[in-house]
Amino acid sequence: MSETNTTEGTTDATTAGTPRVGGTAGYVWTAVDDAPVRELFPGIRSRPLWTGENGAKAQVLEMDPGSRWDGIDVHRPGPEEVFVVSGTFNDGDHDHPAGTFLHAPAGSWHVPQSATGCRLFVFYPEG
Repeated sequence: MSETNTTEGTTDATTAGTPRVGGTAGYVWTAVDDAPVRELFPGIRSRPLWTGENGAKAQVLEMDPGSRWDGIDVHRPGPEEVFVVSGTFNDGDHDHPAGTFLHAPAGSWHVPQSATGCRLFVFYPEG
């Protein structure tokens, strides 16, 4: 026997006052270009996409060609997950081209920079 999804094809539904999208309460989305921009350092911008109740957060980091983090980026309180969307990211030791995934455990550090510019998806599972 197959199930039928009654919300299939809809983009917004409400059940008992709870907004739903895709049949799940709490489903959210953000267009990167619509996210607010915050300049962290010259040529390095953050676009926050989502923040969870436990402090987890997702953002896009944009680095212009020749940009460099001011100081050392230490991962606290938890790890950092990075996916290089475009360009080439350098962690201070190695170049990481588009399509690369990096996991930096809590307490680790690097000096983010990019000679060519890049766009990164960054996720902090513990804030």
